[in-house]
Amino acid sequence: MAGTKICGLSTPGTVAAALDGGAAFLGFNFFPASPRYLTPDAAARLAPPARGKATIVAVTVDPDDDLVDRLMATLKPDLIQLHGKEPPSRVREVSARAGVGVIKALPVSESADLDAARQYETVVDHLMFDAKPPSDTAMPGGLGSSFDWTILAGRRFARPYLLAGGLDPWNVGEALRQSGAPIADVSSGVERGPGIKDPLLISAFLEAVRRA
Repeated sequence: MAGTKICGLSTPGTVAAALDGGAAFLGFNFFPASPRYLTPDAAARLAPPARGKATIVAVTVDPDDDLVDRLMATLKPDLIQLHGKEPPSRVREVSARAGVGVIKALPVSESADLDAARQYETVVDHLMFDAKPPSDTAMPGGLGSSFDWTILAGRRFARPYLLAGGLDPWNVGEALRQSGAPIADVSSGVERGPGIKDPLLISAFLEAVRRA
């Protein structure tokens, strides 16, 4: 059975829904342009129920050292997700500075984009393949767009990967079947408005993954 990451959580009720449904990863977003943005202190207040039950992920975009230090001092995440244009050298620096593993998100629109994973496999714990955003947006993800899941079928990587981009309770089963992904990542697909997670949609998504 595939694992699941619920990303962009911002309330106690949605954290509880993710945990009750068996989510393996809980993501808190620290990108200021996102409607899911939280301060490190706010995320630290939400995280205690998840500690020891799920992997706590700090989602960042090209973070500077100060943000990395603040996250480790407050939230104390299990993993840091890098969702920007961080080269492998910066990924290695962040992981060493934080003392935790990294998820590196890579934008995908065609099969050739998957080749970028090779340069990151030795410096990350997990890869993430997310739909490539339009050129006219500042958002690197969370836009509800998807890519052709079949390009992942049969591909093997040195690290486990998360499938992201446009997943929701109604299509995640098919996405997992077509791609063979070991972990599904969702953010906007379980929202009733930008940044507003719905506990019922979270539960439905987790149930759909279990049935896949």
